[in-house]
Amino acid sequence: MNERACREGRRRGAVAAGLLGALLAPAVAVAAPALSLEVGGSAQDGLSTSLQLMLLFTLLSFAPAILIGVTAFVRIVIVLAFMRQAVGTQQMPPNQVIVALALFLTFFVMMPTIREVNESAVQPYLKNDVAAVDTLERGFRPLRSFMLRQTREKDLALFLGISGRPRPETPADVPPEVVVPAFMISELKTAFTISFMIYIPFLVLDMVVASILTSMGMITLPPVLISLPFKLMIFVLVDGWNLLISSLVRSFQ
Repeated sequence: MNERACREGRRRGAVAAGLLGALLAPAVAVAAPALSLEVGGSAQDGLSTSLQLMLLFTLLSFAPAILIGVTAFVRIVIVLAFMRQAVGTQQMPPNQVIVALALFLTFFVMMPTIREVNESAVQPYLKNDVAAVDTLERGFRPLRSFMLRQTREKDLALFLGISGRPRPETPADVPPEVVVPAFMISELKTAFTISFMIYIPFLVLDMVVASILTSMGMITLPPVLISLPFKLMIFVLVDGWNLLISSLVRSFQ
């Protein structure tokens, strides 16, 4: 008798659970709508959305290399780093300050080129007037002009000879794989030349202090410890930061 009652109770529970599930099914379907994401719609320029996203993420991954390779950042940050070493302040200004100042100076120097890139490439692309491939070509033209103005012919000839390409007839015919490395090594040479000129006055001051200490018999006293306050004082009195930044910015004109 008890076994029969248990089977009857289980049957009634199963029926009640089935009825409850049937009643709650529409509510669950309404409360949890389906979410779909479509990637691959065709754009007006012939590139699908997935290809445009892939191109965008690729450009973002190369953003640091682009910033260093095709702008004035290399020359500015190297000169500022050498300036800190010449003064002898070790980590003052800190690396974050040096990099931040170099970035803002880079944007200041590159602003005319950035405006030209925006007008000739970015805005037409946003208006769907040009394709993505043509946008890259249009955007590189102002950068090529800027880099060629700062690049030595000897460096261009070096990479043209290594690549086996013929001498281009016009500046617009110089390929990116030639102008970018030539521009970078030219920037390195220019930055080291400017840094050498900055180093000379501070080196002379260190030599004068070292000779004075030697003549006074203070051989064990480090000359840098004595010359550092004088170098800071002279740098502040001549308004060194103004002269340095002015020379750096004008070197790109």
